[in-house]
Amino acid sequence: MLLSNIRINMNYINFRNHLRKTSLYLGLAGMLIIPSACDESFLDTDPQGKQAGAVFWQNEGDATKAVNAMYANLRGWNNTAFAAIAVENIGSDDAEKGSTASDATFFNDYDRFVVSSNDAQLGGFWQGQYQNINYANQVITNIPAISMDETLKARYIAEAKFVRAYSYFRLVRAFGDVPLRLAIPKDATEYNLPRTPKAEVYAAIEQDLTEAAATLPVNYGAADVGRATKGAAQSLHAKVAMYQAKWQQVFDLTNAVMTSGQYSLFPQYDALFRVPNENSVESIFEIQNELFTANKDASNSQYSQVQGVRGVVGGGWGFNVPTEALADSFETGDPRRDATIIFRGETTPSGDVIPKIGDNPMYNQKSYVPFSMFVSGFNEGVQQNIRVIRYADVLLMNAEAANELGNTTQALASLEMVRARARGTSKNVLPKVTTTNKAALRNAIWHERHVELAMENDRYFDVIRQGRAEQIFGPKGWKPNKNEVWPIPQNEIELSGGILVQNPGY
Repeated sequence: MLLSNIRINMNYINFRNHLRKTSLYLGLAGMLIIPSACDESFLDTDPQGKQAGAVFWQNEGDATKAVNAMYANLRGWNNTAFAAIAVENIGSDDAEKGSTASDATFFNDYDRFVVSSNDAQLGGFWQGQYQNINYANQVITNIPAISMDETLKARYIAEAKFVRAYSYFRLVRAFGDVPLRLAIPKDATEYNLPRTPKAEVYAAIEQDLTEAAATLPVNYGAADVGRATKGAAQSLHAKVAMYQAKWQQVFDLTNAVMTSGQYSLFPQYDALFRVPNENSVESIFEIQNELFTANKDASNSQYSQVQGVRGVVGGGWGFNVPTEALADSFETGDPRRDATIIFRGETTPSGDVIPKIGDNPMYNQKSYVPFSMFVSGFNEGVQQNIRVIRYADVLLMNAEAANELGNTTQALASLEMVRARARGTSKNVLPKVTTTNKAALRNAIWHERHVELAMENDRYFDVIRQGRAEQIFGPKGWKPNKNEVWPIPQNEIELSGGILVQNPGY
């Protein structure tokens, strides 16, 4: 993959103390690809300040700016909007394109597994992850030489290792073998890297997360809420281990999180995803978004906008909508069905009346922001944080690992905690799972992951790792020995001069 020295806007978060904008002269991986559909004008804003790399990385303030810029990049278009939706969710049985039939038809190629390696969303997702990795590598490489508080220095480096691991995990799930870059290239001979076997990428991810967890704090003060914690590193590490079927490791890591005293299930599932309950007791890691009336450029998240209810003021574009298959997956009376799906003609708990007639029968309620929060001139739902890792996910990983290890009692206990929260005070829905049969319990846990984490970008890759993709996605066109991964973006292959090779079947 080609690298070049370019100037890039680095929006950085002073966590919950809001944002400013800066620009640093840094070596960035790849070229920025702008999606071809809809409005991404926020990406074209001019830097308000430019600082050459030669005079950067001088002091603690520079280090803070760089780390906060790394976090801010996580909420960008390629990380959270069309590219992420296409690569991480549309292929599942839970979602389909949505919006009007003629708009953004490239989503249908992901739904039918006929996507071309030239599709811009593939390239956007790839670029987004390697931009995150480059931000992290800049921090890891340059901060050690700065004279600053040593504890803060170590923490910043650990935060960067978490972000790097997070992006490599997204890449390896989507593409398999990918170039592994763990340092800034020293000269032109190091610009292009071949694809690294995914086992080595996973090993690098695990090393980053082990080192991050050893340094990161268990929590932060109010000004730093949203930064990666020890629990976030352990939880992500557990998920990485789960994708490799390292069940003892999954069990140990999830137990560490569960006994840390830092997390619990938020009592009301439907309220968990609303703006006032961001960074709740259930939140292990969230991408921080906000609306700043004094700084439109910093209020740039389009995560909720692209998925919001179409055709109403304060709604959105109506993409990435739930399917009938998802609606039918919930057990009778499961309140998570209505908390996950906005149905046409309903009135939401926030009092928004959804039109009875429209392009789509359903919308994603987890990305929904009440229409009253819309501010003219800003993206709809710009305030909505993105839940990346929740405590419920940790409990279900623990249950799956315990079952695979033959610890049925622990598996049932962790599973029941998730079902009990969903059940609430009702006694007639979601009965306790009591089976001690390993296969039956495995299926029950997989079902629970499906309905608990629906529309949170896990279903597609979950089904593949479970070995059920041909059964579940086959009717849509999914083929074994090909569609376990997406094609490598053709533009990246060309930029590499052929050093990168395409996945089989594409």
